[in-house]
Amino acid sequence: MKKIVLTSTLVMTVIAGAFAQTTWTVDKAHSKVGFSVEHLVISETEGNFKEFDGKIVSQNDDFVNSEIEFEIAVASIDTDIEDRDNHLKSADFFDAAKYKNITFKGKNLKKIDGKNYKLVGNLTIKDVTREVELDVVFNGIVIDPWGNTKAGFKLNGVINRFDYGLKWNTLTEAGGLVVGEEVAIEVKFELAKQG
Repeated sequence: MKKIVLTSTLVMTVIAGAFAQTTWTVDKAHSKVGFSVEHLVISETEGNFKEFDGKIVSQNDDFVNSEIEFEIAVASIDTDIEDRDNHLKSADFFDAAKYKNITFKGKNLKKIDGKNYKLVGNLTIKDVTREVELDVVFNGIVIDPWGNTKAGFKLNGVINRFDYGLKWNTLTEAGGLVVGEEVAIEVKFELAKQG
């Protein structure tokens, strides 16, 4: 009987481990959601969103196949020039009064090699949802000086703003677009383990 009890305990431990989940939230003080876009064909304009939130529910410490959800407040866009920020919030671009948030829901996070991952998910801007693929660098897990467990990620990708209805533009004298179609995304997240 003792052998059966031990075996049953072992099975229950394995089952519990298989379904163990860890929730991670964004440490906003150590995270950034940034972007850049070509300007006048010859340079780039950079910006970021000041308000965002999200969580990851992981099954293990390598984060493969985690549940991932993020939300960005459109009205928090910041390019260091108020007039430009207001134009970006207008109906010419994001229409922040009508579409308050940009959302991302991960579908598949897989490890490629070493610290390199690929993340596929649905990005919604305005009323358009499209699948995107992002390059991810997972910088590991550490315990900070206050005993909190943290994980660090860097994400990069490119989207076409026209795909999401952000089509305002005008031409330079040479015929080039004042604002480029492609937007480079650079996100740095520090996550805090909960519980």
